[in-house]
Amino acid sequence: MKTDDLIASLALEADRPRGLHRTRGALLCLCALAVPVVYFVNWMGMRSDWPQVLGAPVTLLKQGIPLALTLVAGAGALRLMRPAQARALSLWPLAVVAAIAATLWLWALLRTPEAALGAAFSGQTLAKCLTAVPVFALFPLVTGVAVLRRGASTRPMLSGALLGLACGAAAATGYALHCTEDNPLFFITWYGAGIAVSTALGTLAGRFFLRW
Repeated sequence: MKTDDLIASLALEADRPRGLHRTRGALLCLCALAVPVVYFVNWMGMRSDWPQVLGAPVTLLKQGIPLALTLVAGAGALRLMRPAQARALSLWPLAVVAAIAATLWLWALLRTPEAALGAAFSGQTLAKCLTAVPVFALFPLVTGVAVLRRGASTRPMLSGALLGLACGAAAATGYALHCTEDNPLFFITWYGAGIAVSTALGTLAGRFFLRW
């Protein structure tokens, strides 16, 4: 059987009873992505002034940017499970979110005095941030790989990268509820670093575990 015929056959099979399995897989991924958020809220605790600072635009973006990455990247990873839908995948929403983050980072850089740059980048909780985001991305990443293995991705490394991006961003979303560092030079830089680690791990996982 030719590769194109095999892909078409898998796509047809996915539209039958496996639709239920796909829905269950999506729900399982969603629950796994919620785990870091639940952990930070219930065990590490939300920042005490969260209701007061939530109205600030920077704080909203601190929460909204990783949340948007979680939703967009997670949806993309699930779409790649089905070859028939993979062709419709568009990555431009990720580019929009990245552009917003880059603009916010540059704005903060330009308005921060040179003498204060070191403190702005390092903050008070750098070690905790660098540890928490990639570590708490691991559980949803492992769960997500198990779900994606049930599909038939023709771009396994991209599938893994999107999954890792979603998991890292979910961990950053949860950590942002706990973190009191509101300088974009801190949270965009170091949340971004943690998300990048998770994305790299997802890419490797895709290469080794999502090939078929």
